[in-house]
Amino acid sequence: MFGKYESILVAVDGSKQAERAFEEAVAIAVANQATLTIAWIINEEDLSNSAFSYSKILHEEKEMVEKEMLKKIHDAKQAQIEEVASVIEIGNPKEYLATLIPESQSIDLIVMGPTGKGMIRRALVGSTTSYVVNNASCSVLVVK
Repeated sequence: MFGKYESILVAVDGSKQAERAFEEAVAIAVANQATLTIAWIINEEDLSNSAFSYSKILHEEKEMVEKEMLKKIHDAKQAQIEEVASVIEIGNPKEYLATLIPESQSIDLIVMGPTGKGMIRRALVGSTTSYVVNNASCSVLVVK
């Protein structure tokens, strides 16, 4: 780590890879006394392709994400990170993680796992991580 990071974004989605990325982002934020933004983007395409009622699945997914996010915020604050923010959105994770959140919050480091819950989709349309690495205007750390 050559630079001092002030504002770190970590992408979470409930996967083991995202959990490792979260732990790494917390450690970097503590070492740099940086702010930490935890983002969970619910991929609308995954929900809209379901045979179940879209609104029912969306409500259940959002409720689960909100509970998990509270745990992440608690864990980050327990690690002595003073400024912790959360972002829960429904939409395209690639756009939110590569441009929308970093631009709106002056992010200088994005931390994420190499894959997430959408491993099957990755083979069909391309990796969110690959998109973020190639399109973000700041540094991206991929945690294995």
